[in-house]
Amino acid sequence: MIHKNVDQAKKASSCSSKTPQNDADKQRMEMEAMIKDNLARIKHKIFVLSGKGGVGKSSVSANLAATLAKKGYKTGLMDVDVHGPSIAQMFNITELLDIAPDTKQLLPKRINENLTVVSVQALMQDKDQAVIWRGPAKTGIIKQFVGSVAWGNLDFLVIDAPPGTGDEPLTVVQTIPDARGIIVTTPQEVALADVRKSISFCKTVKMETLGIIENMAGYTCPHCNKHIDLFKSGGGEKTAKAQGLNFLGSIPFDTRVVESGDDGVPVMMYEAPGPFKDAFEKVVENILKQLEV
Repeated sequence: MIHKNVDQAKKASSCSSKTPQNDADKQRMEMEAMIKDNLARIKHKIFVLSGKGGVGKSSVSANLAATLAKKGYKTGLMDVDVHGPSIAQMFNITELLDIAPDTKQLLPKRINENLTVVSVQALMQDKDQAVIWRGPAKTGIIKQFVGSVAWGNLDFLVIDAPPGTGDEPLTVVQTIPDARGIIVTTPQEVALADVRKSISFCKTVKMETLGIIENMAGYTCPHCNKHIDLFKSGGGEKTAKAQGLNFLGSIPFDTRVVESGDDGVPVMMYEAPGPFKDAFEKVVENILKQLEV
């Protein structure tokens, strides 16, 4: 069941503790069957993660999903950042998700012919409402996003997780065992130190890692055209080589990415020629080559 607010979640949790064990087992088995059925209809699952916040992970997820959809692939984007969801804003999702009258499944928000999106933000009446949930509640909502959403047949499901290696990433890995990871970082050492923890996480849970993306790698001044390394450069590639991972590419900082995110239309959804678009296209090509798509 999808809860509308924190009070309802608490009440449901209280009631569930009184549910007979056989009923709880039945509900668990039903959810597992729904998850298995949905995942069987999704060819590729890409899990975008990062060791720390502020590296542009969500913008990478949004633009990756937008690019795949633009190339003609049926793509779903699932935002499992429970406490700080931003995908809804990036796609201008302002209304609550609908429920299919026949199956009672949640209907993901359709952005265009090839792209659908689900975010916890689209379940809240008040977008500024804080989600104050402990581990079990977060685990439950992520499993519902996988099993209780009418994703249909997809070529790709892109999963945007919160930073770190806590409940949400672990639940994704356990729920979607064939997901492949993409790690996003910025070039400076303070970010790379946390990225190495994400790499360790992937190795510990035995999740295949497609590679590392170095985001905000540089900026070209619009006045003098001089290239500026905002956060140094090359750190992502060096880390990838040191850890035996693929380096998927460097993406420059572009103010249009910020503007498009605020406007609710990811920059890769429209024609925006320039260094960012060229670099991002190469990153996507490198991903598709690994998946042999």
